[in-house]
Amino acid sequence: MVESSIGGVVPAVKGEVMRRMGDKEEGGSVRDEEVGTVTEWELDRELLCPICMQIIKDAFLTACGHSFCYMCIVTHLHNKSDCPCCSHYLTTSQLYPNFLLDKLLKKTSARQISKTASPVEQFRHSLEQGCEVSIKELDALLLMLSEKKRKLEQEEAERNMQILLDFLQMLRKQKVDELNEVQHDLQYIKQDLNSVERNRIDLYRARDRYSMKLRMLADDPIGKKPWSSSTDRNFGGLFSTSRNAPGGLPTGNLTYKKVDSKAQIGSPGPQRKDTSISELNSQHMSQSGLAVVRKKRVNAQFNDLQECYLQKRRQLANKSRVKEEKDADVVQREGYSEGLADFQSVLSTFTRYSRLRVIAELRHGDLFHSANIVSSIEFDRDDELFATAGVSRRIKVFDFSSVVNEPADAHCPVVEMSTRSKLSCLSWNKYTKNHIASSDYDGIVTVWDVTTRQSVMEYEEHEKRAWSVDFSRTEPSMLVSGSDDCKVKVWCTKQEASVLNIDMKANICCVKYNPGSSVHIAVGSADHHIHYYDLRNTSQPVHIFSGHRKAVSYVKFLSNNELASASTDSTLRLWDVKDNLPVRTLRGHTNEKNFVGLSVNNEFLSCGSETNEVFVYHKAISKPVTWHRFGSPDIDETDEDAGSYFISAVCWKSDSPTMLAANSQGTIKVLVLAA
Repeated sequence: MVESSIGGVVPAVKGEVMRRMGDKEEGGSVRDEEVGTVTEWELDRELLCPICMQIIKDAFLTACGHSFCYMCIVTHLHNKSDCPCCSHYLTTSQLYPNFLLDKLLKKTSARQISKTASPVEQFRHSLEQGCEVSIKELDALLLMLSEKKRKLEQEEAERNMQILLDFLQMLRKQKVDELNEVQHDLQYIKQDLNSVERNRIDLYRARDRYSMKLRMLADDPIGKKPWSSSTDRNFGGLFSTSRNAPGGLPTGNLTYKKVDSKAQIGSPGPQRKDTSISELNSQHMSQSGLAVVRKKRVNAQFNDLQECYLQKRRQLANKSRVKEEKDADVVQREGYSEGLADFQSVLSTFTRYSRLRVIAELRHGDLFHSANIVSSIEFDRDDELFATAGVSRRIKVFDFSSVVNEPADAHCPVVEMSTRSKLSCLSWNKYTKNHIASSDYDGIVTVWDVTTRQSVMEYEEHEKRAWSVDFSRTEPSMLVSGSDDCKVKVWCTKQEASVLNIDMKANICCVKYNPGSSVHIAVGSADHHIHYYDLRNTSQPVHIFSGHRKAVSYVKFLSNNELASASTDSTLRLWDVKDNLPVRTLRGHTNEKNFVGLSVNNEFLSCGSETNEVFVYHKAISKPVTWHRFGSPDIDETDEDAGSYFISAVCWKSDSPTMLAANSQGTIKVLVLAA
């Protein structure tokens, strides 16, 4: 950068010298001007007071022939009795007025004013010097000045008016655009309100018909059996689909099947009727309470939900009018627009959960052992096993169902493999169930066979710590790794050496294959960027996603086109890798220095925090859905070390609401999203 700065200055200097040389050759005027300038500068220097270095004012001459400002030399002689220039003995009685120099100074001052002053200043100076002007000349000057003043005022007023007009026009355009946008939004809302109201009325009518026939069944036990089968045929489909239908009752099918079974068990008719009605009332109260809770969640995140709704509806409106007209019949027939259906899916998913419930807990290592940090935790292909790894130099494989269903003291790994170095990352092969890859602090990438507990392949080309490794989902023999040596390496389990190498300028913190492609990878780097590569041409990335302010610690794909990233700037970011666009920034957790984990599924993202909490986000909302704080009965929360614990790894169980989370203390919890 220094070289470029110097290079930008030197040509300008050379050009100036050549221009002056050309001017000199043409007529020598430059040289004459320079000589004249130097002469004037030297002359001006002679007119400066040696004491104050300003133009001499009230010049006085000393006996030794030097001139000074009167006040300067008098002040000096009060302290010392010598000349400031030659140190000759000097007193105030040896000072004489220098009238010639004063006259010369006045002429020099007038000449400088004539060169630099504006015409008005020159005219004012001439009047102050006693220039003779007749009354007639003054009248003409006053008239001219008056006209000039009026003209300037007119021009100033026109300029101000034009500026005001431009501002008001811009403001009007902006507000008209905003008004049009609001009107369009209101139109969308009106259409959607009508659709939802129609759908809600249909559901209420169906519910009333079902309730009425349920009461008829309770009063007429003889017709119970035939009606029951006909009810299942006629209404079972309606209420089962209403769980997923926009605006439908989420648990309608389950609720009424329970009521039906209770009605069949009861013996006397009146008792069956009372039981059914009380059960309906109880279920209604439960549904009402749940609706209140979900409404509170909507109010708490109203601004984000509003932005999500409008974004989806506007995106739909931006499609071509031809396609809108073609789909108009579908919208009327289905009752919902595509944008509203998408938003309802977000709304129902977002409001369904409010907390994380612990269903199991285990320890990765000894409570009093310092090396307990779990760096990585991953489910296998079928979500039956999960593996953990960290600074303890061991890969432990647990059976998930055993961890959840058996007592805490029985949680032992089904497989345990020792390694030479601390481990940073794990990745299961999604095709070969018993294969898992690891990366460690020595830069070694290893592929393990969990069944034999032996390493299948070891790759030692990285020169520094390898932070990340990932198996391809579409090409099971391929895997990629990233390291502090600023290299991304692609490996094949059928070869002993790397098949591809990408040299980068900063440390590599994370790598991830696109789940739908074996040739696209995302690379998170310490340079604050995500580099998206096509492995068929690695000379430069397909796109560089910028936005994070610190190192990118994790990258994960929610789908083939959706990428999530985590950074030590305490944010998660979503990106569209198809259109190369930023989508959303998620904030709420704290992450400034540690690897705290990141995991995603189709709808939710989870990450750790340096506050020893695990956070869950919905991909359409920028604030957390819920969070859970880790605590241990074996550790005193008031202990100084308690504040240093942090979440170190998280992992979703496919697309279920169940997840694993581990912290730096070595505690692993099985958490499930709950209402």
